[in-house]
Amino acid sequence: MPVLRFLLIGFALVYLLPTALAAVLWWSGNHPASYRDADWTSAALLPKPDASPEAAVYVLAARTGGLKGALSEHSWIVTKARDAGRYERYDKVGWGAPIRRNAYAADGRWYSNEPRLVATLKGEAAERALPDIEEAIASYPFAAQGGYRLFPGPNSNSFIAYVLREVPALGAVLPPAAVGRDYPTDGHLLRLDTEAGEFQASLFGYAGVAVGLRSGFELNLLGLVAGVDPFRWQIKIPAFGAYSFSSGRV
Repeated sequence: MPVLRFLLIGFALVYLLPTALAAVLWWSGNHPASYRDADWTSAALLPKPDASPEAAVYVLAARTGGLKGALSEHSWIVTKARDAGRYERYDKVGWGAPIRRNAYAADGRWYSNEPRLVATLKGEAAERALPDIEEAIASYPFAAQGGYRLFPGPNSNSFIAYVLREVPALGAVLPPAAVGRDYPTDGHLLRLDTEAGEFQASLFGYAGVAVGLRSGFELNLLGLVAGVDPFRWQIKIPAFGAYSFSSGRV
């Protein structure tokens, strides 16, 4: 069975080896023992909300806590209306009220891990997108208590991925290490977005494929994403994320 042997070797090299390496590196690192020991303070990544009157939207991500941080990130969305003096942050979590509003600093560390920007929208474009973002947050189908499942979803990343799909103006997809982003929150296993130039097929989040101008080419197996993005000169490595040949990690 040479074809089967080739597939098994490919799976081991592309998926199992990076995952094992990521787990070893994470295990050997210094991480908080629990959420009580973690640093949740602002990373000073975003400008002060009153520094500019313009509206703004930010999507952020940071490695999550525990051993699952070796494989996955947590993502959230931050908004600011025009002339507003504060940010509004929205997270989907697995404890208490499923969708948290302003439970943490807008650019707060997540389990002591530094956040990074995934998408930014400012000015008039952000102002136009804000009503759609608020509607998408309000209409999220798994907003009630119990509407959270670590894997394959719906989880924190499923929530933000839903908002990104509902608001094409944000012009982004979540990074490949955002496990749960491919869960079909709308129940559609096949999705074609002609406006964004994206095609996605998902087997309930356990496996899937994505092809498009924003995703490049991705294969998802058990939440681990491998792929290439020729439009941004990126390679996507399971558990590690996306790396750019021109600027390093994204």
